[in-house]
Formats: sequence, structure tokens, C-alpha cells
Amino acid sequence: MDIVYEYVNVSASKRLESLIEEKLLKLQKRYSFIIRADVFLKKDNNELEKQQHCGIRLSGPGPRIYASSDEKSFQEAINETIEDLKDILEKRKSKMKAHL
Repeated sequence: MDIVYEYVNVSASKRLESLIEEKLLKLQKRYSFIIRADVFLKKDNNELEKQQHCGIRLSGPGPRIYASSDEKSFQEAINETIEDLKDILEKRKSKMKAHL
């Protein structure tokens, strides 16, 4: 699986990339039809509490899948986004089984 990172208002972080890669590889083991992930990490410069944004777009058969979340830290935002993707992927997988 190819993973592409895009950072907005934040510098690249190997620690975040390794965390994301670990979680995405677990997803790919369960959902083998995932071929690419585009990860968007953004820090908002406003006064709201939830300033860290994570968005992940997955490519595979059919329409692309996208989930995002805003949290106090990037780690929380990544975890929330991955959980949302799991729900979406499970629905996609059940639809794919119905068509086989």
C-alpha cells in the first residue's frame, strides 16, 4: 500500500508517520482491497480547543473512502479517524461480499 502524507501548518514527523503506517497496515491486513492512503495532517491556528485535524482518504475498488476528525492532539485525531474508517470499511466489505 502506498501512503502519501500532506502537512499543513505543521512540520513532518516521523513519529506520527510511523503511528499512522502501523494503523493503516493493520487495516490493510483485514481489508486487502486497500491500495493507497492519502493522509492529511493540519494544525488550525484558531482559539478552539480542537486544533489538530487528521483526514485519511483510502483508494480501492469503487468510490474512495474518506474520514476525518478534529481533536486536541494528533494522536487522538488519528485514532478517531481510523475508528471511523473501520466502520466504513466494514460496510464496504459486506457490500462486496453480497455481490460475489
